[in-house]
Amino acid sequence: MDSTNKSAGSPAFYTVAEAARVLRVTPATLYRAIRDDAFPAVRIRTRYVIPASAVDRLAAEAAESGGCVDVAAMAAQRRAAREVARATGGAPW
Repeated sequence: MDSTNKSAGSPAFYTVAEAARVLRVTPATLYRAIRDDAFPAVRIRTRYVIPASAVDRLAAEAAESGGCVDVAAMAAQRRAAREVARATGGAPW
């Protein structure tokens, strides 16, 4: 099955408010994390949407590790990968 064809009950993206509710944080906390490049989001004009796969990945990593998932460390890895890609002219992921 194509991963872009999710069932009707599962959205491909969440609004910031929806993702914040799922993660049990305030929308302001999530907006700060997005602005600090510490949480993945897609910007469409003036709105942000959160890939459902990002929320699912965080939950899966927490379940697999049995501990705390460090989103800041994940963001640092993403930033480093982007810097390497810019320096080498490759794709960021």
